[in-house]
Amino acid sequence: MDPFQLVAILKGHKSYIQTHNYPDPDAVASAFGLQSFLKQHGVDAQICYDGTVRTLSTKKMFQVFGIDVLASDKIAEMTPKDYIVTVDSQKYNANITDFIGDEVACIDHHPTYIACDYQYKDVRQAGACATLIAEYFYRTGTTMTKTVAAALAYGIKMDTNDFIRGTTDLDIDMFSYVYKLADVEKIGTMYKDVMELSDLQAYGAAIDNIRIRDGVGFACIPLDCPDALIAIISDFILSLNVVDLAIVYAVRKDGVKFSVRSEIRAIDAGSLVHSVLEEYGNGGGHQAMAGGFIPAENLQKIPAGLCVIEEKFMQQAEQMKRGIL
Repeated sequence: MDPFQLVAILKGHKSYIQTHNYPDPDAVASAFGLQSFLKQHGVDAQICYDGTVRTLSTKKMFQVFGIDVLASDKIAEMTPKDYIVTVDSQKYNANITDFIGDEVACIDHHPTYIACDYQYKDVRQAGACATLIAEYFYRTGTTMTKTVAAALAYGIKMDTNDFIRGTTDLDIDMFSYVYKLADVEKIGTMYKDVMELSDLQAYGAAIDNIRIRDGVGFACIPLDCPDALIAIISDFILSLNVVDLAIVYAVRKDGVKFSVRSEIRAIDAGSLVHSVLEEYGNGGGHQAMAGGFIPAENLQKIPAGLCVIEEKFMQQAEQMKRGIL
């Protein structure tokens, strides 16, 4: 897609850039980078999200990079005529609220599970959504500030897990491009003081509840744990030498959040979580990492509770190994 097409669509409209709920560093970096790109081409857009920012690393980004983000209670003036660009997520996904505005554009690096028509759609495989935004600057020769470059570099590093997860040539090329322009000191600052005591409690709960079955590591976190931390813990579980498929879930007031990590080429994490949860909720993601959610009101529909969901994960993972699915 031509980024200038997006600029033309948004001009003359009140515009918002919406991340997924509980935004992580890649989502924030992508929104911040896109906001800067649009501004340099005459379009003002506000960054917004629903949910809460509950990880210290994401909160710290707002301070270090000077990012202004509006929570849902701050955008009461949004109307159906206002335009929305979703970044790092897609309309109808479980991890993004359907705001009253018109979702005219989508920029994302995840596969599409529920189709939606946009005036502008840039959905491509990459390790990080921030990679796609960086390419907008690169392809158009748009000037990038050191702060924006640093945020994009940090977003790419975090979502690719330092280039060992889902990394493409484009991720490497764009990281090299933005890193040369970045305020490296700000990137370094992001690696200090980013864990809270409550994070350790979530780790402890996961360790206490871990169960390993034929290389599949299950862990239940009986705490109101944020999405980003659940994902970090699933990476931690996957690092065990006896685990090659990690399935971590947190039981929260609003439902059950899942994070899945796969080191098995035959098991696509995104397809696995989508197929297992589609009857009760939804989910999706990449080959190596994915997430899903079951709303609280649907839990009563599951006979025998979450044990049934674990069995479905085991059965469908085995079928993927055998090439049945």
